[in-house]
Amino acid sequence: MARSKEFDPEVALQRALELFWERGYEATSMADLVERLGVARASLYATFGGKRELYLAALERYLAQHDVVGPLSQPGPALPAVRAFLDSYVAECLADEARRGCMVVNTAVEFGSRDAVVSRKVAASWAELETALATALVRARAQGEIPEGKDPRALAGFLLVLIQGVRVLGRADPDPRRLRAAVDQAMAAVQN
Repeated sequence: MARSKEFDPEVALQRALELFWERGYEATSMADLVERLGVARASLYATFGGKRELYLAALERYLAQHDVVGPLSQPGPALPAVRAFLDSYVAECLADEARRGCMVVNTAVEFGSRDAVVSRKVAASWAELETALATALVRARAQGEIPEGKDPRALAGFLLVLIQGVRVLGRADPDPRRLRAAVDQAMAAVQN
């Protein structure tokens, strides 16, 4: 008879996500995971595989918990939705007292391009965000909210870079005036 799991894999995965998000991949040992998750090492390996597989699963969970398409695809004027979306990133950074930043940005910085699977996950996340922004900006142009001569795809790339910069500064030096001024300037660039 097979033994049943003595822990909830979903709870363990969420705890792993929190630990990896807090410390990063390299600074988190299997011993740290065993302690934080309260799960025996053998059970972790049997359920998730190694540390890398657990990290990838945690990153997937993080991505699933952050909806970028929904807030930008609501009916009605598009630019207020884009503005609210950018403001939400600033607000999230300012509320992050632990200064964990964004797990995707942290992953990109920590791994760089040395792990193809991780790099693809980061690139896919950024592509999804850029596409959601571009779609909103196409709608904004069609509704007359931005000038006809504006390139929604180029603006979306610009806003993607801005958002990632907000995430980095939010982790290192979350000066509310600087972050809000950057969003103000970005919106002015989009509209003019």
